[in-house]
Amino acid sequence: MENKEPRLVKVRIFGQEYSIRATTEEKYIKEVAAYVDKKMAEIQKSVPSGLNASKIAILAAMNISDELFNARRGEYSFKGEVESKIESLIQRIDQVI
Repeated sequence: MENKEPRLVKVRIFGQEYSIRATTEEKYIKEVAAYVDKKMAEIQKSVPSGLNASKIAILAAMNISDELFNARRGEYSFKGEVESKIESLIQRIDQVI
């Protein structure tokens, strides 16, 4: 749910505190920040030590973007299947009528 008045929400990502100005619920902002923090921690564990925070952030952004693109592809695929089945049902109904 969105509020009209933006407010500051403090979050911690990868050991740094950020103040996020947002109109969405504080809980949502904190969930998103926790997800980003988790992804960055996962990447830090999987890459050679010494990689700086900026590079880890870019790899996390790439990883999250990949998840988003795959989810969108799946959504579009699902919509296509549903539309195809609806069209098939419409044709069957038309044949019966």
